Amino acid sequence: MENSDFEHFTNTFLRRMMVSMSQVQEKLQVPSTGISRGTSTYKRAVLAILAAGLATFNALYCTQALLPTITHELNISPSQSALTISATTGMLALCIVPASILSEKFGRSKVLITSLTLAVLVGLILPFVPNIATLIALRGLQGALLAGTPAVAMTWLAEEINPKDLGHAMGVYIAGNTVGGLMGRMIPAGLLEITHWQNALLGSSLAALVFGLIMVLLLPAQQNFHPKKITLKRELNAMATHWKNPRLALLFAVAFVAMGSFVSLYNYLGFRMIHQFGLSEVLVGAVFLMYLSGTWSSTQAGKLRDKLGNGPAAIFLTLTMLLALAGLSINNLWTTIISLFAFTAAFFALHSSASGWVGLIATTDRAEASSMYLFCYYLGSSLIGWVSGIIFSYQSWVVFIAWLGLLILGLLAITIALAKLEKQRLAKSVIAAV
Repeated sequence: MENSDFEHFTNTFLRRMMVSMSQVQEKLQVPSTGISRGTSTYKRAVLAILAAGLATFNALYCTQALLPTITHELNISPSQSALTISATTGMLALCIVPASILSEKFGRSKVLITSLTLAVLVGLILPFVPNIATLIALRGLQGALLAGTPAVAMTWLAEEINPKDLGHAMGVYIAGNTVGGLMGRMIPAGLLEITHWQNALLGSSLAALVFGLIMVLLLPAQQNFHPKKITLKRELNAMATHWKNPRLALLFAVAFVAMGSFVSLYNYLGFRMIHQFGLSEVLVGAVFLMYLSGTWSSTQAGKLRDKLGNGPAAIFLTLTMLLALAGLSINNLWTTIISLFAFTAAFFALHSSASGWVGLIATTDRAEASSMYLFCYYLGSSLIGWVSGIIFSYQSWVVFIAWLGLLILGLLAITIALAKLEKQRLAKSVIAAV
């Protein structure tokens, strides 16, 4: 998971909801209301949303650390086992927009509770399925059900929490996303040391169940939700308008290629760590702690953008990813770890920059722009992750890294095109000002 995309959601929904609340207050001439920090209701709300993030991202990535073991135990190819990730993220991508639209009619709480409850229940079935086909199918269903949480959790907070305390509540939710993603990898990886992979998966699913129950029991009733009239035509027109903007279209492409390359590397790196370097499953699971480098780098991305500019910063980060891939091709454990650290940090910084850039460009219908960005983000994870698995299964590690290198070269071309468009826009702004 991925905390930087939800940091972007934070900014998007904050702007949108704050404007909406200001307009309502102006018309009604009433003070701002909402759940305030320091009250018991606020504590319940924050803990509930934190638990939602922990449960969602625990469930989303619960099989990633198990891929080498699943491949061996079920006698399947790495690309087949990786479909337990690709199917989940792919269906999540397809269902994020519909889930968001449903919440406008039925309410955020109903979508949150229904989505997470059903997804957790599906997770409890996963350890008992008879074959890989059924496991992949259920993981796809789980991804579709999970989509309701990232689609509306931020909106729930923006509508119900007092604006002065909203930043704190959002920060807690983002932390839950990050830690939940790590737990989804670390719990099953640790359990593999003492038990079978099905039991390891069950342990992860039970953890998601506990967090899901906490969310359902603690989530306060909504007070500020008002159903809206949503038309499919209007939503489709808003999305189509964003795709017609060349800068936004290129940023959506950044999300697709960057996330696809990133997930591909993490999906199959475990196989190399075990077979080439002889690491145990629990040590391979510890590799996912590298995500913490992304937590740090995404917070530093703003400083880099301020210093270099959006375009040059994106180019620099892409080049860093490319250089890190070269290091990953070297047959040395420490070089691999250092290169993975650099690749992960650069990816999250790029992702943070790109998602924030979307919010700057899309001055109207920002929620739809965010939805399109996340759609491409998770679709890249699904499709590129699957294709990369085929290459990994039949080619050497060096060829696999070369394939990822080609993807990053394509990403470099996209960021260069973005930088040129940004430079042209700034030049026109200067001329217009003169």
